[in-house]
Amino acid sequence: MKQYTKKSLIKEFKKIKEMGWIENKRHGNQGGVGNTLEDLLGIDENNLPLPNAAEWELKARRLDSTSLVTLFHVEPSPRAMKLVPSLLLLKYGWKHQEAGIKYSAKEMSFRQTIHGLTPSDRGFMVKIDRINKKVLISFDNKVVSERHKEWLKSVKDRIGLSELNPQPYWGFDDLSSKVGTKLLNCFFVEAETKRIDGKEHYFYNHVTMLTKFSFDNFLKQLELGNVLVDFDARTGHNHGTKFRMKDKFLPALYKTTTKIL
Repeated sequence: MKQYTKKSLIKEFKKIKEMGWIENKRHGNQGGVGNTLEDLLGIDENNLPLPNAAEWELKARRLDSTSLVTLFHVEPSPRAMKLVPSLLLLKYGWKHQEAGIKYSAKEMSFRQTIHGLTPSDRGFMVKIDRINKKVLISFDNKVVSERHKEWLKSVKDRIGLSELNPQPYWGFDDLSSKVGTKLLNCFFVEAETKRIDGKEHYFYNHVTMLTKFSFDNFLKQLELGNVLVDFDARTGHNHGTKFRMKDKFLPALYKTTTKIL
């Protein structure tokens, strides 16, 4: 594996841009942009051979992508109470779409992707309490969509229609530690894509160096709806709670952005 300094890595990005359109020779479309770039750099799975390499990551995306990237997995507090299966699924869940088909007839689901900008159609949203330094999950029955009125009636029968009690939350310190260690600094590479003779090709013509992750910026992006909290639980299995982000907004998480290309 080649070893790089920041200066030599930047020089390598410029060489790759000068190569023009590069064929995706061995990767599927999913992840092809990042994997092809890793091949060109001679590196393994996002592991940048830089001094202090643990502090740097390589992130690559299609320039026209609208996809979400998973930042990290973490269950809400109080963790000992396992609030996703014991509260959200049990008291606020609904019949799984494959209940009686793939799963038992009683299989329940709680799948919600929420943020701090607007509530979901089932009334869930993220609220940020800066005084008590918590990111909270909130429920407001007054904004539930009319099409979920039968579900809302079942919630009323199960637990009532007031605010979640206890409210699932994440402390600022826990979140900051979790996300900050994963996204401390990174090279953010964007590629144009097109098909040539039926094969996908990439043009790596946008590179930004992102430094000094900002937790305040992370909270702002959560409020703006660009960072999302994703619950995915059913009766038989909790697939875990994820913080995800629209990948094009990744630079907004950093204090310093330096355009390389």
